Amino acid sequence: MSRWKAGGRSKANGRSKVKPQAKATRYGLLLATAALALVSLEAFAAAPASESPPDKDQPADSNKAAGKFEPFKSESKTSTGSVVVGGQTIAYQAVAGTLIVHPKGWDDVPRDPKSDKEDVPPGTEGDARNPAAEASMFYVAYFKNNGGPSRPVTFLYNGGPGSSTVWLHMGAFGPRRIVTSTDTHTPAAPYSLVNNASSLLDASDLVFIDAPGTGFSRIAGKDKEKAFYGIDPDAYAFAEFISQFLTKYGRWNSPKYLFGESYGTPRSAVLINQLEADRSLDFNGVILLSQILSFDLSPDRPTGNPGIDLPYETVLPTYAATAWYHHKLAGDHPDLPALLTEVEQFAMGDYARALAAGSDLPAAERTVIAQKLHDYTGLPIEYILKADLRIDGGEFRQTLQAGDEMTTGRLDTRFSGPDIDPLSQRANYDPQSSALSSAYVSAFNDYARKELHWTPDEAFKATIGIFRTWNFGHAQPGQIPPIPSGMPANVLPDLANAMKINPTLKVQLNAGYFDLATPFYQGVYEMHHLPIPAKLQSNIEYQFYDSGHMVYAKDASLRALHDNVAGFIRRTSKEPGAGTGGAPGP
Repeated sequence: MSRWKAGGRSKANGRSKVKPQAKATRYGLLLATAALALVSLEAFAAAPASESPPDKDQPADSNKAAGKFEPFKSESKTSTGSVVVGGQTIAYQAVAGTLIVHPKGWDDVPRDPKSDKEDVPPGTEGDARNPAAEASMFYVAYFKNNGGPSRPVTFLYNGGPGSSTVWLHMGAFGPRRIVTSTDTHTPAAPYSLVNNASSLLDASDLVFIDAPGTGFSRIAGKDKEKAFYGIDPDAYAFAEFISQFLTKYGRWNSPKYLFGESYGTPRSAVLINQLEADRSLDFNGVILLSQILSFDLSPDRPTGNPGIDLPYETVLPTYAATAWYHHKLAGDHPDLPALLTEVEQFAMGDYARALAAGSDLPAAERTVIAQKLHDYTGLPIEYILKADLRIDGGEFRQTLQAGDEMTTGRLDTRFSGPDIDPLSQRANYDPQSSALSSAYVSAFNDYARKELHWTPDEAFKATIGIFRTWNFGHAQPGQIPPIPSGMPANVLPDLANAMKINPTLKVQLNAGYFDLATPFYQGVYEMHHLPIPAKLQSNIEYQFYDSGHMVYAKDASLRALHDNVAGFIRRTSKEPGAGTGGAPGP
């Protein structure tokens, strides 16, 4: 279900503006609170038409220079298949492969090992002039047969940080989709893989990318974590990957899109700016799903940043949607969007003013606000008063269904599970992640090895535990030195800079009402506070769904997501509908 029609919010309903609040400060250690993603949860693309696709898999690259530390080799496995989308059968060729990327500072000019020998200190890995670390980035690319170089190509990734892209691949847009329960725990194996009638292959060729170290991607070399595990080096690795991919498959002149989910949305903001500002590579569009660009707004632990009340305000509509879904609200609310309009106005109006008053808020007004919060959240008034009118995400999830000893989901609040510790202040696990992860991981392992023919003895890492050590230090455009890692990151300036450099760049925000990891209204607030000229706001459109963080976990929302994203790609391609001739090749 879409909350607004394609093209953005209507001004007629009074929802096109978000009342600005006091700007969040940049101190307070909030990074461990914004666990964004689903952690807990080359051959055939559009080369010139005269080329024909190879009939054999590409062997490992044997051209690496002898005597240097180069642990990885590019490989690829090819397969074919078909998918039915909208009643149309789409034949495709799939490539599961790896590309080798290096961190910033790498010089790609070949060197003579003999001439370098004196410059390499004893025990040093690789070329002394280059960083030793490198990453082997795994991808699965799907190319529509007879597509041609003018066909759009979309690069997709999940987030974490530390998540592979199995979720978008097997749940949203790949040609095969894993069947899971809508809002309950999916039973154990055997699982079902079915034709994905919502695959995006009808609108674009697709490239699913695993971040360095996740999935089948790997990193190696001296200081490898420092080289790839951080906001800026991660985006640089993806920029390197995309540049190589465009060259390898002859797609430089294709309409191009980024699609990031969860932490993939701040990655997209930094990445699109790097691509456009540093590499002179314009994209047609950036598609954001379950967005957080300013970490100051995370609802997970705003108590660690006292005096900054925006997270409590922007998360309130999600609390209301969740309480509505679980029948915890008094009165009749047949129209969820109408209820959320009312809550948004209260959140940014009376509630925001009450929180801004702090200790000066009169007792009578405090009681009135607590009653209103009870009406919108279903939480007990006494609890709300004890919490000083400020309830974070973990507290809400633990308290909403406490009477039933049930914990409410975080990634998708429609899900519930038994309390692990009924006496906890905050929820200590995510029922939605527990409900779906086994199905995704098991099905992809089976699919990758049997249908994509990827190396059978290589471990697949759906997630890796790097969030706590991730370098959140970030250099905003034109900023020297970068904001330190201990400060809440904010990549709004990156997306804004990319939109100003390329004023034709279009952005689509997709969000679920029941997402408590990256609340939908938080994304709206961020977009309305992008530092861009007012006329560029028309380049942004909004789509909302009655689902959670993984909006595609609900069948109806998946269909709506496909239609919205496919429509966005078709509208923003320079040649809509192009790409019907020419065989792809390497």
